[in-house]
Amino acid sequence: MQDLGEGSLDWVDGRLRIVDQTRLPETYEVLEIHQSADLVDAIRRLAVRGAPAIGVAGGFGVVLAAREHGAGTDDFRAAVESLRTARPTAVNLARMVDRVAARAAEGPKSLLSEALAVRDEEVAASLSMGRLGAALVDELVSQPDAVTALTICNTGGLAAVERGTALGVIRTVHEQGRLALAIATETRPLLQGARLTAWELERMGAPFRVVVDAAGPALLARGMADIVLTGADRIASNGDTANKIGTFALAVAARYAAVPFVVVAPESSVDMDTSSGEDISIEDRGADEVVKVRGTPIAPEGTGALNPAFDVTPAELITAIVTDRRVVRLDRGESLRSVPPDP
Repeated sequence: MQDLGEGSLDWVDGRLRIVDQTRLPETYEVLEIHQSADLVDAIRRLAVRGAPAIGVAGGFGVVLAAREHGAGTDDFRAAVESLRTARPTAVNLARMVDRVAARAAEGPKSLLSEALAVRDEEVAASLSMGRLGAALVDELVSQPDAVTALTICNTGGLAAVERGTALGVIRTVHEQGRLALAIATETRPLLQGARLTAWELERMGAPFRVVVDAAGPALLARGMADIVLTGADRIASNGDTANKIGTFALAVAARYAAVPFVVVAPESSVDMDTSSGEDISIEDRGADEVVKVRGTPIAPEGTGALNPAFDVTPAELITAIVTDRRVVRLDRGESLRSVPPDP
């Protein structure tokens, strides 16, 4: 199967191809998705994940649904609704599904054209976030020529089609010759940091170390990182940010240690219709992911668990938000409303 390079998915020869992220790092496998229901399953089981990537995938899912059922039919509308609700926290998925589906009356070529436009925009956004974020890192850290950056979960090309959000910034700093070390938290329960971020950092030749989740705040308190760079699945209009569980703890530790805490996400993750983090739906993925590691039990049989996939970091703990179209310095009193995105 064709290697998709650094990215997570693409539309190739009339098919949606995705890297099965549940198989990494042991096995690189590209899945061909022919039906929208199969894509819903792939999104739910995290074969494709990351807010920008699932938004792009959802757009192509609308194209698949139209091929299966005919655009405008009841079955098409049901398939579209299944796609848009496959994961509730990231705003990108529903937004991009709705955007592509809105062109259903124009025919299949228009649907595909819109889905391809969504993909191309996200790729361009990753490049822009890398540039803007690297410039901000230069401003915020005391030794910009030897940056140690701490990050959580996976925010690279796997999560954003190409290059990425927070990891895209780290990649740009590395390409500029200024990265001393990237520290990736393992990111329990599914180990996206240890499995996916480490895999991407190794492929780009960047210096890195993996740490257990609980070590992140302690490393910040000891002055072992210059900056925290995270992604976001949804950014509310007041600047509150939903991201992988464990992000809030890093933000609290960063504030204690006076370390800049920067959120990097495309404009497609900014939800001005959500007023604050209290209004963000937090997905609970059930006990199995917590009491097992990749299918192997690590707790007594029948053990229950709470498994919130995300947490919310209040705006007051965030130094800045970087999108592909603006940098908002929350630490200086700026807001998403006071700093509009560039056209």
